[in-house]
Amino acid sequence: MFTRSTVRLALATATAASLTGGLLTLSVSTANAVTAPAKYADDFNGDGYRDFAATSIGGGEFVVTYGTAKGPGTTTKTFSQSTSGVPGAAGDSDGYGDAFGEDLAPADFNRDGYADLAVADFTEKVDGKVSSGAVTILWGSSSGLTGTGAIRLKITASSHRGFGKQIEAGDFNGDGKTDLAVADGIEAVRVYRGGFSKSGTTGTVTKHVPNQLLEPAGLVAGKVTKDGATDLFLLGQGVHDGKQTQDAWFIRGGSTIQPGKITVYNSSSPDYAPTGVVADFNKDGYGDLAVGDRMYNGKAGSVVVWRGGSTGPGTKYRISQSTSGVATAASPREYFGTALSAGDTNGDGYPDLAVGVPYETVSALDDAGGLHVLRGGSSGLTGANSQWFSRTTAGVPGDPRQWENFGQMVRIRDIDRDGDKDVLVSADYYSPSVLLPGTGTGITATGAQELGIVAAFPQ
Repeated sequence: MFTRSTVRLALATATAASLTGGLLTLSVSTANAVTAPAKYADDFNGDGYRDFAATSIGGGEFVVTYGTAKGPGTTTKTFSQSTSGVPGAAGDSDGYGDAFGEDLAPADFNRDGYADLAVADFTEKVDGKVSSGAVTILWGSSSGLTGTGAIRLKITASSHRGFGKQIEAGDFNGDGKTDLAVADGIEAVRVYRGGFSKSGTTGTVTKHVPNQLLEPAGLVAGKVTKDGATDLFLLGQGVHDGKQTQDAWFIRGGSTIQPGKITVYNSSSPDYAPTGVVADFNKDGYGDLAVGDRMYNGKAGSVVVWRGGSTGPGTKYRISQSTSGVATAASPREYFGTALSAGDTNGDGYPDLAVGVPYETVSALDDAGGLHVLRGGSSGLTGANSQWFSRTTAGVPGDPRQWENFGQMVRIRDIDRDGDKDVLVSADYYSPSVLLPGTGTGITATGAQELGIVAAFPQ
């Protein structure tokens, strides 16, 4: 059996109710037909602009907002298992809520020039097997993402497997075709190799099981070594010397996918909703894993960075609100590291890290929340020249509110398409997010604005 995120349980009811009537659904304008592989992994209608597919935790649906020359547009579409062509039945299948769309992985899986979307539902009842789980691929087209012809990945149904607990797209065997990695809720990661077809065929499938007890709870993809193949990290609960731990397991991509080392990044407190991202923070050519350890130090939280190397990750270091240069002091139950996103926000060539702290006390208001932007550099992430943003920051719309949890989700991306990386910040799945604009020297609150997209789209 798998255990659900406490965040998911807390937000499920309100999210479902708010999204049901909150977003406008419009048709997507037709773009010219294309034949080359999609330039962007999330350009579902092939118009040359990135789109935004945002999960709706607990609601059994996700929303696509189509991009324009100036960023997110007003054309949106909501997808669920009630959408024509999408297999399965909408609704609660295991007593906890419908998880259709809880994890998403965009890529041009069939190489037709339109990005497609893999959609996970680890709660799905399949062939009478409760919580067997399913992963569905919806195809892109000149009119955008569609449920028509959607396929499910093939796997024998098994009760409580939770297939689709986490999914990630990448070229894991280095052959130039996009593959799809799927973690279940029990023990394993399966890699479905490309190509994918609308008839439901895929390449070969391999199963990878950690050599120590590990209950999967997160999956992170990125290039760690310099061999060109995408690598994987499986995050979850381990047991060492009779104690439950927080572990990260490295799975090395290549022509033969190889199990790698496991590291313990928290030796005392379980976390069933870990988050992580891979980026080359010190620009040495190797990707580093940044993973949120929000249970660290009485739930004050931290970020652990596992440095990449020629054969995989090596040494680790930890950053928290006690690290020199990081604004705001560490206090219990702030959950620093709840949300992470990486990107170069100041144009120096080093990726930076946005870190959500949704339970930070701001202006004496408990759980008002905020976020830090930590700088990358030759020695990796540090607290030097870091930035802090909350509702009290001049230029940020709105006033701080008790229990708002601003910083629950963060994403670094050039949202407004001006050439600089921005930070999008969300408190929940149903309220407007805040766009903090990027400049040539860093993120600013000047010109910050509210947007109707959630910072829950794939990184």
